Amino acid sequence: MSNKSPIIAVFAGGTSAEREVSLGSGRASALALARFFPTRLFEVNAESLPAGVDPRRHVVFSTLHGTFGEDGGMQRLLDAAGIIYAGCDAASSALTMNKTRTKDAAAARGVRVVPGLTFSAQAKPVAAAVVATLGPNLVVKPNAEGSSVGLALTATPGELAAKLDAITAGDWLVERRIVGRELSIGVLHGKAMGVVEIRPKSGVYDFTSKYTKGFTEYFAPAPLEPEVTAAARQAAETAFAACGCRDYARVDFMLSSPNELYLLEINTLPGMKETSLLPMSARCVGLDFADLVRELVSPALARFRAAPTQRL
Repeated sequence: MSNKSPIIAVFAGGTSAEREVSLGSGRASALALARFFPTRLFEVNAESLPAGVDPRRHVVFSTLHGTFGEDGGMQRLLDAAGIIYAGCDAASSALTMNKTRTKDAAAARGVRVVPGLTFSAQAKPVAAAVVATLGPNLVVKPNAEGSSVGLALTATPGELAAKLDAITAGDWLVERRIVGRELSIGVLHGKAMGVVEIRPKSGVYDFTSKYTKGFTEYFAPAPLEPEVTAAARQAAETAFAACGCRDYARVDFMLSSPNELYLLEINTLPGMKETSLLPMSARCVGLDFADLVRELVSPALARFRAAPTQRL
């Protein structure tokens, strides 16, 4: 079999609410990957494989965020077509896109998770009953979206009732609001990289705080006691393994007083611009953006070369 490098097919765009974020990730990643490999950027505009992707010549590096791209939909299409791709497989992608299943899997391995309940738009809970169980300060968010799409905070039964009334479709999650420091940790080849602290100036790391320049401060590495850093990195690795992740992901936590870590979510296809959280985490361990993307795709290249069918 030839040892010639395949073409890296970078997927960007998609059909989710995070399409514009994905386009930025794809452009940045393609430019960096092109320093090392033949690379082509594919814009995805439908819930299907883009034309021209060949399992004999391409390895896919997807930067699709949100539904279809990150929830196992695209991964199932790639598997069916025999196309090798970087990142989590279809099963772990589907699991981690579902925040409740993620919490259940991680909690079974001893990772602390935020108390909450899941409901559908067709079977919404009574606000007073939720407050009685979880307390008045709550977070309401879709059970399977990214980039804090749809996130809302409520502080009274009336505010929660109004939010519930406005929900018309989908599965949702309501959780106790944990007040503390938000942390994000990149996991590469199963090992945690640096811990990044996120400090939104508004106090809430919502879509606006994430994607508006100057709205959030980032500290990489996070100014934490060494034992807290070590515990956070260990928890990230445990959650990654518990959910069957492979290659890489980003794991997010809240750190409350006194130093209690709560898993928020696992993002299997996180933002991939140079200023994104995963690259920040990587820089803490000496990996610049170009070296990071080369590492992210390296296990997929190994799988491509080990595949039994003759390629290239």
